[in-house]
Amino acid sequence: QVQLVESGGALVQSGGSLRLSCAGSGTVFSYLAMGWYRQAPGKQRELVAQITSSSSTNYEDPVKGRFTISRDNAKKTVYLQMNSLKPEDTAVYYCNGRNPFLAADYWGQGTQVTVSS
Repeated sequence: QVQLVESGGALVQSGGSLRLSCAGSGTVFSYLAMGWYRQAPGKQRELVAQITSSSSTNYEDPVKGRFTISRDNAKKTVYLQMNSLKPEDTAVYYCNGRNPFLAADYWGQGTQVTVSS
């Protein structure tokens, strides 16, 4: 099994920056496809960004050009650098990992990001 723990969420002013971290465990971390999702009150959980085991990245339109996802397999950690934050970025951000060999899906507990106007 894999355990994921997010950290770095905070209250920040519009236009500010935050760096979220997702610390993983287990020996298969480097094989996982990782992603960041977010969920605002009253809304469905939505994909924000993805990074594959080979470090290819994909971003959803609302965060393109502002957010950067990266991974450090030696530290078993995935990051989300968030710049030019907007109030609409306010949400609980979740880390996700997928093991294609076991068809397994792992989730962290979430970290709160609040962007004030």
